[in-house]
Amino acid sequence: MGFLVRWAITAVALWIATLVVPGIDVTGSTSGRNVLTLIVVALIFGLVNAVLKPIIRVVGCLFYVLTLGLFALVVNALLFLLTDWISSQFDLPFHIDGFWPAFWGAIVVAVVSWLIGLVIPDRWEGKRA
Repeated sequence: MGFLVRWAITAVALWIATLVVPGIDVTGSTSGRNVLTLIVVALIFGLVNAVLKPIIRVVGCLFYVLTLGLFALVVNALLFLLTDWISSQFDLPFHIDGFWPAFWGAIVVAVVSWLIGLVIPDRWEGKRA
């Protein structure tokens, strides 16, 4: 249940990023196609983050320390660009125009996801049947 909620939150955050960041576009022919695209891209983004981010943190630990964590912003932008590339391999109508839209888009997705997470509590965590 928690996975589905986080997936939906990420899809909404991606949609907001497409609205506020120039250079991030979903260009489906219908609204339904755009929604489906955002749902699939949210899944891809979640998988990319789940698989690669821990590895990058371990390997780039020194960069995180030296930059006081600012390196994480660059890593998030690059992971967002990787998500764009993977999406293009599946012919999804999702496109990021370069590093800076990816940089700002990753920040928007992180902040919006965090804000939505504050509003929607994780009721399913810590409870056992």
